[in-house]
Amino acid sequence: MRWQHQREIALATLFAPGMAKVQDDPRALLTWQPLARTLRSRFGAEFAALDAASGSTFPFSKDAIAAAHARWTTEWLAWEKSHDATYKLKALAAQQELQGHANSELARAQIDAVEREKLELYQRRYEEYVRVGKALHGLTL
Repeated sequence: MRWQHQREIALATLFAPGMAKVQDDPRALLTWQPLARTLRSRFGAEFAALDAASGSTFPFSKDAIAAAHARWTTEWLAWEKSHDATYKLKALAAQQELQGHANSELARAQIDAVEREKLELYQRRYEEYVRVGKALHGLTL
């Protein structure tokens, strides 16, 4: 029993940084949860004891995984709103800066460049949002 208790403490210590990291960055769950699953298969009795002590699946309950997914979605929506506002301002600034210039072709090219930059950044970030969102959802299955 003594060795099992020491392993429980070692597992709790091992996962403490991951549990904290997941609070700050939901993507961390994609690294820590598979490790927990792997170790759970090897140290079932120790994890069962930790589950009983914590009142849920240690170290990441279904509720914690769902909360991480919700946080990821909330962060995406906030980023999306901020991104849109930032690029609206950039487009307006480009339009105002170029008003009255004789070369309307240059003005259009600069405004188009702002729109391309906006779209490229959005697409990269959206790809990450979808990839991570699907992976987080997969952890609940």
